[in-house]
Amino acid sequence: MGRGFETLEDDVFTTLSELNAAIEERVREINHDIRRADDTTRWERFDSEERKSLGPLPDVGFEDVEWKELKAARNYHVTADTQRYSVPFALAGKLLRVRLTSSRVTVFDGHESICEHPRLTGRKGQYSTLPDHVPPQHRDIDGLWSRRWFTDRARSVGPATVTVIEQILDSQAIEAQGYLSCQNILDGLGKNNRERLEAACQELVNRSAHPTYSMLKRLMAAIDSDARKPRPMAPAASTRKRVSMVVFRDTMPDVYVRDASHYARDEQAK
Repeated sequence: MGRGFETLEDDVFTTLSELNAAIEERVREINHDIRRADDTTRWERFDSEERKSLGPLPDVGFEDVEWKELKAARNYHVTADTQRYSVPFALAGKLLRVRLTSSRVTVFDGHESICEHPRLTGRKGQYSTLPDHVPPQHRDIDGLWSRRWFTDRARSVGPATVTVIEQILDSQAIEAQGYLSCQNILDGLGKNNRERLEAACQELVNRSAHPTYSMLKRLMAAIDSDARKPRPMAPAASTRKRVSMVVFRDTMPDVYVRDASHYARDEQAK
């Protein structure tokens, strides 16, 4: 135990609160009651010489900080803990440093602070997009996703897919916030299943439902399940030939008479 607390060494404390109370009382005695060689107490020395050097406490309390290196996607957003934050569009494709606290997300290019966002919580996949990060136009900008980029790819799947992609983009406050969903639909769901994706999109259009990745995935799974159901077995046609003999009687050239085996089979069928 530190110097000045020797008087507590022989004491026994049964709870932590008792120990803390004893320490608090001893600290008060050391700072306020015990006088030094110059006849001042520690508190008096602090009050007369050191207090004026103190600055104000920060307005915001200390926060834990986490650093990450994240690549800006082609929709000029970085994804941190499932949430998405915009950066200037010219930085798309670049590796950036991101500082995360409980309340803020700050993006750095090297040591230079580029932008800051309030940290998003709750539902996964939310967007924080600053208006000045959006390019003046999305067409003919190398390295960026655009409406035309997605609709051109959707056109190779089918007209219903084009309609669904356009609906997703039109439903966003900022168009770029729908790009990742479009990418997941075209690359994730439609990469090897274009026919089923087109069928699912047509079903959504027929229902006039709000399109989402999850809904399309469920519809495609249902289509796939129906396609794999075993078809009912049809009874095979009999290959057994019905044989009956016709006996021609020389005595009656115009009369045909069946033999007994023909009528025996008919009796069995009854």
